[in-house]
Amino acid sequence: MLQVKEGDVSRLAGLFERHHTRIYHFCYRMTGNQATSQDLVQEIFMRILKYRHTFRDDSLFLPWLYRMARNACVDHFRRRGRTPIATDNLPDVPSESPSAADQLELGEDVDRLRSALLRLPADKREVLILSRFELRRHAEIADLLNCSVGAVKVRVHRALKLLREIYFEMASEAVS
Repeated sequence: MLQVKEGDVSRLAGLFERHHTRIYHFCYRMTGNQATSQDLVQEIFMRILKYRHTFRDDSLFLPWLYRMARNACVDHFRRRGRTPIATDNLPDVPSESPSAADQLELGEDVDRLRSALLRLPADKREVLILSRFELRRHAEIADLLNCSVGAVKVRVHRALKLLREIYFEMASEAVS
């Protein structure tokens, strides 16, 4: 990134190759839409080029990249004026279960969990995605969200609690 900052913009291609999948997954989990996520990834890397001068020499690249991705998602939701609705068929998670019935039930549970995640408010969904899917450290999330590590832990706990409530509400609706 330092070389890109200094004007060697051809190095952005290497950064794109190394990090675009990770950023796509973050955007996809935030929006629930493949096309939107692909567009956001392109926008994020354009922003990297545009704002490369803001990268500090003593900074780590990944937190800075996630800040760009987070800001792009926030801007996207601000333009759309609402929270995401799952419009894509999300890819299935491979199951270790030999039973077809077990696989079907697990698939339904995974789909329900993904839908519940998308029903969370954006701030709660974001903290869960960063901590549980992107496996970012609490300190890194705290820096990204401009809050304390303790606040991140509380936010993760509250988001998990709300996710659990939404999930079980959806499960009881499915049974009814």
